[in-house]
Amino acid sequence: MLGESKTIFPNWFELHFTENPGMAFGLTLGGKWGKIVLTLFRIVASCVIIIYIKGLIKEGVKSITIILISLILAGAIGNIIDSILYGYFFEESTYHYVAKFLNEGNGYAPLFMGKVVDMLYFPLVDTQWPEWVPFIGGNRFQFFRPVFNIADAAISIGVFTILIFRKQLFPASNTDSTNLD
Repeated sequence: MLGESKTIFPNWFELHFTENPGMAFGLTLGGKWGKIVLTLFRIVASCVIIIYIKGLIKEGVKSITIILISLILAGAIGNIIDSILYGYFFEESTYHYVAKFLNEGNGYAPLFMGKVVDMLYFPLVDTQWPEWVPFIGGNRFQFFRPVFNIADAAISIGVFTILIFRKQLFPASNTDSTNLD
């Protein structure tokens, strides 16, 4: 059910069912048209990534670079499928019962208007702030609160690995960019 959690590893990993109406961290562009713009942007970005990967393959770029960019693409496509089809084929989830698969077109939303299902939750630190800390003392503190899905994880792994190893993955060209002649 919506909001339901199942502990997999105590104090470390839970399956927590939630539906995300927008993009990362539940951010939205606002309304029906914002949802359509977001989905169309995801589709266009995925097409651009496919063309980019084809170019990298033709150039003979390291396979690890292609794998990392493919992770980003796979994650994007997973979220596209959810946002386009999930609402079309499932009834709306509630805090009282599990959404059921329905016949085509009988779901809670038309095509392109579905939510993305998130379910992975890793509350790595769940504690209280010490009382002596000004303004927040005694309040609950959680580190790594986002609930995400496998598609989000694929995108994050691809992006962060590329950022960390960008110099090894995309070596500078042989020309000296500091020479202004």
